[in-house]
Amino acid sequence: MNTAVLATDLTKIFSARSSRTTEEIRAVDGVSFDIARGTTTAILGPNGAGKTTTIEMMLGLQLPTSGSVRVLGGSPTDRAVRARVGAMLQDTDAPTSLTAAEILDLVGHYYPAPLPVAEVLDFADLTAHRTKTVGQLSGGQRQRLSFGIAIIGDPDVLYLDEPTAALDVMARRRFWEGLAAFTARGATVIFSSHNLAEVEANAERVIMLAGGRIVADGSPTELAAKSARMVLAFQSDAPAERFAELAGVIGVEQSADGLRLAATDADAAVAALVTSGLPFSQLTVTRASLEDAFIHVANNQKVEAHA
Repeated sequence: MNTAVLATDLTKIFSARSSRTTEEIRAVDGVSFDIARGTTTAILGPNGAGKTTTIEMMLGLQLPTSGSVRVLGGSPTDRAVRARVGAMLQDTDAPTSLTAAEILDLVGHYYPAPLPVAEVLDFADLTAHRTKTVGQLSGGQRQRLSFGIAIIGDPDVLYLDEPTAALDVMARRRFWEGLAAFTARGATVIFSSHNLAEVEANAERVIMLAGGRIVADGSPTELAAKSARMVLAFQSDAPAERFAELAGVIGVEQSADGLRLAATDADAAVAALVTSGLPFSQLTVTRASLEDAFIHVANNQKVEAHA
């Protein structure tokens, strides 16, 4: 069996009660996907898109209202399945009086075949800090310890929630290097992140959620190409809405850095811009990125929410 995670029509409905009424909130709405073993998949989406609830159902922390999720062929609540799954969550706590090595050794005893503590310390870039207590570790070092705790059981499936949120640039690079070394053993990785450059660099596949549903699924390159082939960036004093009418333009974004036009046809958009008579300067044309795809999805979700 080559499937690590299989979700079928996965749905989660929460009830929000007020003094007079009960409102149903469909956090996840009929989501289906399968994730192959040995792959690295990112789950993305705007806040409230259903990412966390979906991951919690894959971990067995939330039960679906309807539909199903299978992990390694079994239920995520099965003890045998949990022994083969690791998770790095943002609220991981550890006794502050124990050292990094002691914590890993302690957690390792909960698994049938844990990795050697020294090997995990190396993966987590904590070898030099093995004798420090948790209370002595910096925020970034605690984040790396959480990664060590997630992999000490030598999991076949590894979930990572914002794994580099507390890390500086160099620590982030070392984290991804350590993860690559670990996943070379054949583990399946599923992670969420707001750092889209990291997603683009490290994910083989991206599942993008909005409004509790899958709105895009593919490689980072494929999703970027679907959102817009090219992006025109420039400075202008003209109102942003004037540029939305240009040929080939499918979206306009105003920021402190200037204007960005999403274009399906860059040549047509540039020609229309030049002949429009609208003022502009410092024009650059680049290929669309995963960030452009994400912004496109987020903006569409806002429009639908207010429709």
